[in-house]
Amino acid sequence: MSLVNISGFWKCLLPVWLLLTGSAQAAVDARDHQAFWLWSGVAPQPVLNQAKTLYILQGQISRSRRDPSGNVHFIAQGMAIPRLRQGEVWVVYRAHTLHWPEPVYSQLLGQVQRWQQAGNPVVGIQIDFDARTRYLDEYTSFLRDLRQRLPAQYRLSITGLMDWSSNANPEAIAGLKGIVDEVVVQTYQGRHSIPNYAAYLPRLDRMGLPFKVGLIQGGEWQEPDYLKDSPWFRGYVVFLQNPR
Repeated sequence: MSLVNISGFWKCLLPVWLLLTGSAQAAVDARDHQAFWLWSGVAPQPVLNQAKTLYILQGQISRSRRDPSGNVHFIAQGMAIPRLRQGEVWVVYRAHTLHWPEPVYSQLLGQVQRWQQAGNPVVGIQIDFDARTRYLDEYTSFLRDLRQRLPAQYRLSITGLMDWSSNANPEAIAGLKGIVDEVVVQTYQGRHSIPNYAAYLPRLDRMGLPFKVGLIQGGEWQEPDYLKDSPWFRGYVVFLQNPR
């Protein structure tokens, strides 16, 4: 093959290469979605007017740096209890440890009850915890106990890491069935999309659990055609962030 022909060959392949390497990805536009995370310190945006589902941070559970004993505390965060009249509301808690003392459960469940009593359409709680794949058994045990404490009318959602579908023990994943109602798989870290997220998406069906895909506002994303064909796929949740 001549040098001229080789050059032409690569020119023909260039559009395919750009597609496969993700150059055709677009920034996540929150206006294309109807489910959002609303985190502490993030200003409300007009896009919230179209929301059908809100995941609203209300606290974190962690060991206090100010407490020399290293005790675990519930730290209230997020907006004051509003009065929302439409859609679904999930009350979200960021967990940095799974070793919760009894007062933490009381504070958390009391807060959820106050949200409900204010007339908000609360459907459940979400635990945001970065459970490493090899410790998923421990996380499942924690969630089983939490499910038993949670009033029956509330659903239980968790965030999940993408590599659960590839590297987790199948028995550990199976243990989540009947405990959690959904897993929202995060395709971002910090404030940016994870570069190789597309490599994990085909395996999400292996979990056998209802799942949503978490996106970061302004991050890179290209929706694969096969995702909407999955019987377990329940849509997207966009993490809103302040404009830079």
